[in-house]
Amino acid sequence: MREANEEVDAQGIEAAGRALASGGVVAIPTDTVYGLAVDPFRPGATDRLFALKGRPREVRLPVLVAGEEQVLEVAANVSDLARRLMSTFWPGALTVVLPRRPHSTADLGAGGPTVAVRCPAHRVPVAVCTITGPLATTSANLHGQDPLTTAGVVRSTFAGALAVVLDGGTCAGLPSTIVDCTGPEPQLLRQGLIPWEEVVAAAGA
Repeated sequence: MREANEEVDAQGIEAAGRALASGGVVAIPTDTVYGLAVDPFRPGATDRLFALKGRPREVRLPVLVAGEEQVLEVAANVSDLARRLMSTFWPGALTVVLPRRPHSTADLGAGGPTVAVRCPAHRVPVAVCTITGPLATTSANLHGQDPLTTAGVVRSTFAGALAVVLDGGTCAGLPSTIVDCTGPEPQLLRQGLIPWEEVVAAAGA
């Protein structure tokens, strides 16, 4: 298992990219908490993630992207509303729910018409996504337990089952705000770091 220091050097990023391309599960720091990530376009990778975390497939996985240009790899019919919010708050703690791209081969869990997408304000996941494309992610913890905030605890919890653990120090940020952008008006699904009032203001710009 590859371990990287708090700076997460280029070799660590490349190691994560290789592991993801092979269908492995990696742990990455983010601007909220540590996440477990897979390439959802690699057959079997998402199954490994669900099994490792003990998460039901019915609880679909959100997606991290390097920027707006990667959104269309998993989503379709991205509205002007969604684009305003992404332009205002990305990179950052805003997750937007969009119509899923028809016939997408990305395995995010049980099928559904939407996909939740975010560009994090942390250079490590952005660098990894730049190499691999969109990543299916979930918080680095066993399902139903508290998120893990250090690489050491992530390693000990998953006992060598991860292909790569990138150490970004302590990650203990607030969760992202989740907004449904599939309709003409934004709908708040979860209040997080970004206040709803700011989302509403940006939506009306």
